[in-house]
Amino acid sequence: MVFSSILFIFRFLPIALGIYYLTPKKYKNFSLLILSLIFYSWGEAKYFLIMISSIVVDYFVSRGIERYRERKNIKISLLCISVCFNLGMLFFFKYFNFFIDNINSILGLALNHVKITLPLGISFYTFQTMSYTIDVFRGKVKAEKNIISFGAFVCLFPQLIAGPIVKYTDINKELEDRKMDINQIEEGIELFILGLGRKVLIANNIGMLWTEIEGIGFSNISSVLAWLGVLAFAFQIYFDFSGYSLMAIGLGKMLGFNFPQNFNNPYISRSITEFLRRWHMTLGSWFREYVYIPLGGNRVNKGRLVFNLFVVWFLTGFWHGASYNFIMWGIYFFILIGIEKLGLLKFLEKHKVFSHIYSIFFILIGWALFSVTDLSQLKILFIKLFNMTGGIDWLYYIRNYGLTLIIATLFSTPIIEIAYKKIIKNKLINTVILMCIFLISIAYLVDATYNPFLYFRF
Repeated sequence: MVFSSILFIFRFLPIALGIYYLTPKKYKNFSLLILSLIFYSWGEAKYFLIMISSIVVDYFVSRGIERYRERKNIKISLLCISVCFNLGMLFFFKYFNFFIDNINSILGLALNHVKITLPLGISFYTFQTMSYTIDVFRGKVKAEKNIISFGAFVCLFPQLIAGPIVKYTDINKELEDRKMDINQIEEGIELFILGLGRKVLIANNIGMLWTEIEGIGFSNISSVLAWLGVLAFAFQIYFDFSGYSLMAIGLGKMLGFNFPQNFNNPYISRSITEFLRRWHMTLGSWFREYVYIPLGGNRVNKGRLVFNLFVVWFLTGFWHGASYNFIMWGIYFFILIGIEKLGLLKFLEKHKVFSHIYSIFFILIGWALFSVTDLSQLKILFIKLFNMTGGIDWLYYIRNYGLTLIIATLFSTPIIEIAYKKIIKNKLINTVILMCIFLISIAYLVDATYNPFLYFRF
């Protein structure tokens, strides 16, 4: 069940909010836990026990760490249980068949695949629960004594499937005592509608351009159309994911939680370093806090710094999927960041126009790497991008998608956001705008069959 669906908007959400608001304060976490488990089980009933296991294991491990805090060996052993359990689940469901393929290829074997599907949200909630036990181990937070409250944190439905990655330290106080007022609920509704508009009206429409180009086949298109396709994918993945994140943040506010920001206009960046600080911010924050800094961060010699960056970006790429193109994507950004840290950043800071052109070009190359998991097709796409194959096929798509591209470009800058902040000072006008966005989005969902969500596969 995705947020941008008629089923969620008109059935699950109003019923869930009605139950939640009517539940006495003392039992709100319990109602939230049950509603979140129902939401998760709607499409993944067979993996219900995995979610319960994740809650139980990390709850008791954290309580054990708290109890044996002065006994270092026991404390370390318990942390290892949590990390191995979480990473073990992630490895089995997401990467097991990938390694089987590689073993077969290297050793000439014929080992069979395990017939499994990737549980929704496993890449996100395993990181959340793992960060919790690590924080308890560090003494950053105390172990949650109430298993209901902890369960509500683990499977909180607004951010369960695709983030933002919400750490326990982000909402632990709100789990115990959160206040909701009409202004916060109104703000949540507003953010949800704005996110819905980004997802449905921009991402879905521009995504159809990329899907059409994929359908034609990269070997059958001109170089201009290849670049147009990569640009369409760049807009699709941004508005798809940022829109979904905005809906999640809005839903969180409706329930009394304040989730961290996940995107900050990444396409206005003047360097790849800046772009990655603005893109999927909660994932970047997680890797920085739990991988990069423990490795030594940037307070090390240059050789170790290169190693630290390589580990972080290799893992970041591999986190996105069991495919070599994601690993290449991570290493690609590692190389660019390394070059920038060696001195390119100083040059970019002095040349404003060039720095924007440089950033957009290399960001698009990155999305080309990210977009195609079949390496043979990825090779063809890159040949098309750079061999300057002529043709006028792109004119047809510019005619059909030109307006959508212009809208996507404008909304990927702060221009619209700045204008909107001026408009919302008039509450009536703001209400009318939000109602229009909502009604048009619903009309689109009723009529359209194209409504993918790219981050479901991660």
